[in-house]
Amino acid sequence: MHCSLRRFPLTKAVPLAISRGTTAAVEHLLVSIEHEGITGLGETGGFETGHRHYDSDAIACELEALFPRLVGLAPQPLQALAPLLADLSPPARCGLDLALHDWWGKRLGLPLHQLWGLDSELAVPTSVTLGLGSVDTVLQRLERWWAQLPASRIKLKLGSPEGLEHDRSLVEAVATALERRRQQRGESLELQVDANGGWDTAAARSMLGWLAEHGVVLVEQPLPPLEDPDADCAAFAALELDCPIPLVADESCWNLADVVRLAPYVDGVNIKLLKSGGLTEALLMAEAARRLGLGVMVGCYSDSALLNGAAAQLLPLIQWPDLDSHLNLLDDPFEGPRLEADRLRAGLAPGLGVTAKTTGAAAAGLELGSC
Repeated sequence: MHCSLRRFPLTKAVPLAISRGTTAAVEHLLVSIEHEGITGLGETGGFETGHRHYDSDAIACELEALFPRLVGLAPQPLQALAPLLADLSPPARCGLDLALHDWWGKRLGLPLHQLWGLDSELAVPTSVTLGLGSVDTVLQRLERWWAQLPASRIKLKLGSPEGLEHDRSLVEAVATALERRRQQRGESLELQVDANGGWDTAAARSMLGWLAEHGVVLVEQPLPPLEDPDADCAAFAALELDCPIPLVADESCWNLADVVRLAPYVDGVNIKLLKSGGLTEALLMAEAARRLGLGVMVGCYSDSALLNGAAAQLLPLIQWPDLDSHLNLLDDPFEGPRLEADRLRAGLAPGLGVTAKTTGAAAAGLELGSC
């Protein structure tokens, strides 16, 4: 197979602020593999979680160093290639893993969720994200989302550098806006919060019961992730018994081993393809988490419809979808998941279910093959 790499920009319509900083634009990498006239595509890019950091330049170097070793090999069986992918960082492995899956689905003429035997009718509404900011800014962002789609699941970022009182003011304002919309439209709405590791144990304990009283349905990653797995579990354990709403691990959960490790201490896990290293691990994580009685979230970073289209193949297994990043892009070169009201469904095209926008791909300088 022949492998290639392209860089492309992604620019947010509304910058996203979380506890660790603000993102307005990123550069991602398009991974392409070509074999027997079929091209498989994958996406990757840099990200950070507070305790781990990956940048796109380093990821590109990893992939470019591996590509010569793939010449002459076939994209399938994927198991035969696993030893070559094992030493890659999670985001580098993700880009290639997705391209290999895309090629496989295109070769067989079906989207992955159908090849896995999943029922796309089971997909539920995705959440949309409100970043940190002033109360007025956050409420304006909420109204902008509602002008774009009938969002019924709202995820509010907390862990503000301005402290817990500002976090509480944001929750109160958004909860009030949701209640007003419920009364006006009779809609079912829910509020989730994500602190992105922005609280210490004392702050988290002071917030958990208060959040439940204000109608919040789950809290994601209240504490910073820790490199030491035992210390990380102990941090969640210190909260779990006092948490009246589902406690979801994100930055602490990267792979199947983390799902098993965290299962006694959390109620759910957030799977992101850049963390897991692609769909191979993510599918195992989702299935295992469900067997362990955990709720499953699938999330994103500043990802295009290509990466989110790949993640959307898992939607029939997901209780809490959080795939909204591509809905907030000005220059996304791809068409991915189908949006029906606020419910995402995997694309119907073979493989990852993603196609290139001709004008967007040309503007990004992408050379895209097809099957």
